[in-house]
Amino acid sequence: MQDTRFIKQLILVNGLVPLALLAADGYRHQLGANPHEFATRATGILTLMFLILSLAVTPLRKALGQPWLAQLRRMLGLFGFFYGVLHLLTYVWFDKVFQVRAIAADVARRPFIMVGMASFLLLVPLAATSTTGMIRRLGGRRWIRLHRLAYVAAAGGALHFYLLVKADTRLPLAFAAVLGAFLGYRALNRAFPRYTERSRAVAVRPKGS
Repeated sequence: MQDTRFIKQLILVNGLVPLALLAADGYRHQLGANPHEFATRATGILTLMFLILSLAVTPLRKALGQPWLAQLRRMLGLFGFFYGVLHLLTYVWFDKVFQVRAIAADVARRPFIMVGMASFLLLVPLAATSTTGMIRRLGGRRWIRLHRLAYVAAAGGALHFYLLVKADTRLPLAFAAVLGAFLGYRALNRAFPRYTERSRAVAVRPKGS
């Protein structure tokens, strides 16, 4: 079995580097003319990026025949949730100063806020059930069905981003295209697994050894 400890350490370090850079730039007042907007936009992009990376694990695992890749999905998904929490926090803290009525009115009035809130709420049960104990408690099949909501959350996040940017939609459309490719692979894999899924390589001992 592949030892993934070093790879997980790399993911941990690289997952925290953007936060460290954002904090350093904020401390030095180098976040541009609107630092609050910059922080909100950056954490939102990081949320989508880690969600997409977590969803890339399954097609890569199947297409490359490398089952050990599945061990990386949880960490990548939790980083997506972590940056999603920061993204929400920058909005409710810097923009609305924790005023619940103002947040509720904003959700009702602005569709992209509503989509973003709904997408984040979908991530909450996924993060809460990410532990090994919760997988055992739910059972493998129910856990897998629940965690398919990650695709819905990612799609909602891409739509939230698209509705927000208005003019330059290249980045949200790129996220949506990658997500669409993953969904297309799932459909092809279900219909033609022998062509889309690579069996795990097994070493064969020569006779007499």
